[in-house]
Amino acid sequence: MITLSRRCCYQGWQSVWRHSYRQQHTPSGTSRRPINKLLIANRGEIACRVMRTARRMGVRTVAVFSDADRHALHVDMADEAYHIGPAPSQESYLRGEKILQVARAAGAQAVHPGYGFLSENVEFAEMCAQEGVIFVGPPAPAIRDMGIKSTSKQIMSDANVPIVGGYHGDDQSNERLRQEADKIGFPVMIKAVRGGGGKGMRIVMQTEDFESQLESARREAIKSFGDDVMMVEKYVQRPRHVEVQIFGDHHNNYVYLFERDCSVQRRHQKIIEEAPAPGLTWEVRRSLGEAAVRAGRAVGYVGAGTVEFILDESHNFYFMEMNTRLQVEHPVSEMITNTDLVEWQLKVAAGERLPLLQDDIKLSGHSFEARIYAEDPKGGFLPGAGPLQHLSTPEPDAHIRIETGVRQGDEVSVHYDPMIAKLVVWGHDRTHALNVLTAALTQYNIVGVNTNVDFLLSLATHPSFKTGDVNTDFIPAHQHQLFAECIPSHQLYCQAALALELSREHDVMMMCAGSRDPTSPFYPATTPALNHTVCRTISLACEGQEEAVHVHYLGGGKYRMGVGGGSYDVSGHLVPHNDTLLLTAAVDATITRSKVVRDHHHLHIFTQNGGWKMSLAVAKFEKELGGGSGVAGSAVAPMPGVIEKVVVAPGQVVAAGDPLVVMIAMKMEYVIKAGHAGVVEKVLFTPGESVAKNTTLVKMKETVNDN
Repeated sequence: MITLSRRCCYQGWQSVWRHSYRQQHTPSGTSRRPINKLLIANRGEIACRVMRTARRMGVRTVAVFSDADRHALHVDMADEAYHIGPAPSQESYLRGEKILQVARAAGAQAVHPGYGFLSENVEFAEMCAQEGVIFVGPPAPAIRDMGIKSTSKQIMSDANVPIVGGYHGDDQSNERLRQEADKIGFPVMIKAVRGGGGKGMRIVMQTEDFESQLESARREAIKSFGDDVMMVEKYVQRPRHVEVQIFGDHHNNYVYLFERDCSVQRRHQKIIEEAPAPGLTWEVRRSLGEAAVRAGRAVGYVGAGTVEFILDESHNFYFMEMNTRLQVEHPVSEMITNTDLVEWQLKVAAGERLPLLQDDIKLSGHSFEARIYAEDPKGGFLPGAGPLQHLSTPEPDAHIRIETGVRQGDEVSVHYDPMIAKLVVWGHDRTHALNVLTAALTQYNIVGVNTNVDFLLSLATHPSFKTGDVNTDFIPAHQHQLFAECIPSHQLYCQAALALELSREHDVMMMCAGSRDPTSPFYPATTPALNHTVCRTISLACEGQEEAVHVHYLGGGKYRMGVGGGSYDVSGHLVPHNDTLLLTAAVDATITRSKVVRDHHHLHIFTQNGGWKMSLAVAKFEKELGGGSGVAGSAVAPMPGVIEKVVVAPGQVVAAGDPLVVMIAMKMEYVIKAGHAGVVEKVLFTPGESVAKNTTLVKMKETVNDN
């Protein structure tokens, strides 16, 4: 009875608090607060996306930027832009007081936080209210209630929203958490109570791994949220991650805009999303939506929010968490409902009613969103950074939408999330939308950093994905097929050699056209002699496979090429287009069309089956001038990042697999482990220092086993 009484008192106090907050800090139905100037307290693609809608609505925009973003796209798009600090987000985009100073100086009536950074920061929402600045998001009490997972679970349970049981208690000792995990039964999920975006989250399959995973989750949670309080829940195996887009206004109107399936993930982060979720009956769809609306009503929610559920194989669903912000994947909901959720956000924040009520919202077609990242799927999806030397995309139209914050020549920064863009497509049904997605992915061509584009293409064309048979274990379950070894064909080597030959001929013709010296070998009159009975060998390497292509010029634009013991008749033409070459190649009886980009000693060929990187032979003197990165036997940084913790000291003996250094890169924690047993000779960096990819972090001397 005492526990029940306390719960009722807590709920009553929360209800009074939320009602009082809304009365004091939200516009009334008759007294609207128009938004004429909007500050976007974020960066990258979400800042650009908000600005596009604001511009269409006639709202002027204000950008903020760090040192790293001085020349970023969102800065160029805004009507005004203000510098707010150094590159690390803790010193710039997370400084709420600095952002509000900019809002006052610029005369902005409202702040849109985007997602991430300050979007779910209750203190920032309260600061905005105190300053009389409209926070384009939910009331602070709703953020507070939903931001603490243990609190949100209780509120949802009381609102008759199904939840997964677990431990959400105050005793945070390692021993108590482990005891509770044993009671629940492995596998379990460790989650930061203030978590989101996969940060501070670990799946533990067996008891002996619990403590190390707990410590890792705590470190990551402190870095991301400044709070290391954890909860432990039963991990539902083979679950689907299904979330519902909801919206509320200040007039007690609530709607849901159907659901999204975000099951296919890596590193506990979404990689491809779709709406609506495949395979659901209308009864389940309606039940999900109504449960999500009950969740919103329970906390007096206002604005755009997402209620996330776990869906088991029987289509039973359980509340997981509520994201009190606009989600990264919101475009798929917009595509199937023909809405602009940012426009809805701005209208609701200004005190207007929802543009549509539930019966007005219709589901039309199917939509996918593929997140394009600078990362290495074959290297464990390690994030990358660097310049976008070449960037070309499919042409946006009624079926294709591209959300991005970068252009060719921009750099993916080590300080922020490595997402390059979101490729969003729509089709009349799921099959049509999937066809549009796969075709668009082949046209998304990037040179300069490793990307997941080809991996997304493998996902989208996988037989199980095509039938909608998805769950959060999809990638591990289909590991061998998704990461199957790709061996370049002899025909591909012929295409590469043809591109090099035609490119060289084009360069010669350009020199001929510009020559005015009749004695020059490049004078136009001499050109018929060029390529006469030419025979050359071109050495190329791709995916670890080296081949020598023997090229014989036969005249008339035709070649005979020998590679791998085979002989092929090859012809074609090359059309220069900006910084690319459009190649049409006929190899024997097969004609293919591809895009070619030359990058120093590499030739990038983008085909209908994905991209290939061909390495050209490098002169011996260039190899000698080069030099490897790292030191043999030493631990190196697998990506650019910042040293978070050094675990070892000089003279320490370590075994293979022992942790050496903890790095933070792209807001994620990575543990660098010893590749072999040995003795630490020297630790080269200290916590807080930034390091480049392949930088030697710890020098080690390998232990020699005399036996």
